[in-house]
Amino acid sequence: MATLNPYLSLPGTCREAMNFYKEIFGGELNIMTFADTPMADQMPPEMKNSIIHSMLKVSDSFKIMATEMTGTEKGPSDLIAGNNVSLTLVCESEAEIRELFSKLSTDAKAKDELQSAFWGGLFGRLTDKFGTHWMFEYSENA
Repeated sequence: MATLNPYLSLPGTCREAMNFYKEIFGGELNIMTFADTPMADQMPPEMKNSIIHSMLKVSDSFKIMATEMTGTEKGPSDLIAGNNVSLTLVCESEAEIRELFSKLSTDAKAKDELQSAFWGGLFGRLTDKFGTHWMFEYSENA
């Protein structure tokens, strides 16, 4: 079965965001700039340190990938940060959900504080300081 890996476009904040996520989740962070590619000589000097690809591998089933490129026709003006992607963290314990929610809440906008959900678990939502939407879920029965 294929795995689902979120891929974020974060023009101007990719390195900061990926390092922030690494502080929270741990794992191995790899960052590739245009200077690291065969295209380096073809790029304007101001783009050589731009991140073409990064990946935070926390485990085989938990990876976050990101770029500073937008992948849109118009570039950054065509990108609305995070409005079409939510990253869902299905946690293994109440302690874990509370810790991750707390850490990702730094300079974030909570949409739903952690609370008991109708299905018997805990649920919360926030948008972090980089505009990424996060959902948190924990249920003993999951």
